[in-house]
Amino acid sequence: MNPTISEIQEDFSNENIATNELISIANLEFSALSSKYFPTHRLVILITTLIVMTLVLAIQYQPWAVPPKELKVVLEVALWVIGSIGLLKYLYSYFADPKKKYALREQDISYQSGLIFRKTVSQPILRVQHVELKRGPVERKVGLASLQVFSAGGAMHTFEVPGLDYDNAENIRQYILSHKDLNQHG
Repeated sequence: MNPTISEIQEDFSNENIATNELISIANLEFSALSSKYFPTHRLVILITTLIVMTLVLAIQYQPWAVPPKELKVVLEVALWVIGSIGLLKYLYSYFADPKKKYALREQDISYQSGLIFRKTVSQPILRVQHVELKRGPVERKVGLASLQVFSAGGAMHTFEVPGLDYDNAENIRQYILSHKDLNQHG
């Protein structure tokens, strides 16, 4: 039986909320990422930069054909640009990675990141469509995983928590999935 409009109106409320009584996100207890994440992430940046620079050097000094003078200049500039970007990414990672944190509560999961501009993203567990663990070859080697949280209605993930120990990431994933199911069926 469908409820009548008067029954809906009786159950409906839209009271004012005193914003000074709300729980502050600043009081949220965040957990740090795995200590293995920080050196691993910086090592990946360093290796990627060196590989790209090596490819540019291989093009510049390959023995099969003499590159035109203009191309040599472009390749030399590219080396400096790639090296500078790699160094900047490495330095930014050095200072920004320790600022990345996550919090898991009964009803939501949050992720905080950013060095200069701080960003906190929270997702109610009931709105989580699905959760994935992402592991590349380096992450598998050191026992890390990234947790991707997808919200209902979105094609892309809402956010990703990198640098979790694999077992911890699997436990969080399982908690979200089982908690979501309990709330939907309870």
